[in-house]
Amino acid sequence: MGLLEGKFAVITGAASPRGLGKATAKLFAEHGATVAILDLDQAQAEAAAADLGPQHVGMACNVIDKAQAQQVMDALIAKWGQIDILVNNAGITQPLKFMEIEPENYDAVTDVSLRGTLYCTQAVVPHMRGRKSGSIVNMSSVSAQRGGGIFGGPHYSAAKAGVLGLTKASARELAPDNVRVNAICPGFIATDITQGKLTPEMKEMVLAGIPMGRAGEASDVAGCALFLASDLSAYCTGTEVDVNGGSLIH
Repeated sequence: MGLLEGKFAVITGAASPRGLGKATAKLFAEHGATVAILDLDQAQAEAAAADLGPQHVGMACNVIDKAQAQQVMDALIAKWGQIDILVNNAGITQPLKFMEIEPENYDAVTDVSLRGTLYCTQAVVPHMRGRKSGSIVNMSSVSAQRGGGIFGGPHYSAAKAGVLGLTKASARELAPDNVRVNAICPGFIATDITQGKLTPEMKEMVLAGIPMGRAGEASDVAGCALFLASDLSAYCTGTEVDVNGGSLIH
């Protein structure tokens, strides 16, 4: 018996084969959820969903387009009758120094993390409130907490810190209707985003700062998302869960 038997979950930015979203989708499906994978490219989203099994759905969605986010969620509610779980995973990062951040860099990075999380959440909230049930999981980052990480520039830290503020404020507002909102703060995880970006020296330096002595796996983050999506965390809302191997203990 899976932890998400009979549940319907939407995961944004989940088409990338080795990404956190895809790992989360896979684990949710293994636990009995029916999953919709949203990504910019329709064909990639459909292919990723097909990997999970025939009942899963792939749809194109640009999360920073409010009307499109609403349209996709409405279509899924019409198809399934319900959405129980939303994972706001879509995000982009740029390794820029403070003085290198141009207006278009700021817009790109903050829009996907913040505007995308806001719009997708707004699109499901009335439905979840109506059912007095729902779990929303937002993806932040250790870089929000420690002021920068390995890859993300200051604008990425700011965007991911913004996600924490949005998580806590929405959790407080939605709690009376039993809609829970929590955030995950991954540390250094081996994914497509981090793949091939590190020199051996950099990697050594990064691992030296992790008490557990290894990079995280996408599955480590997925396991945490499963906990937050399921009834195991029924009394958790407004939390930020660190998945960082001890690299930031605070």
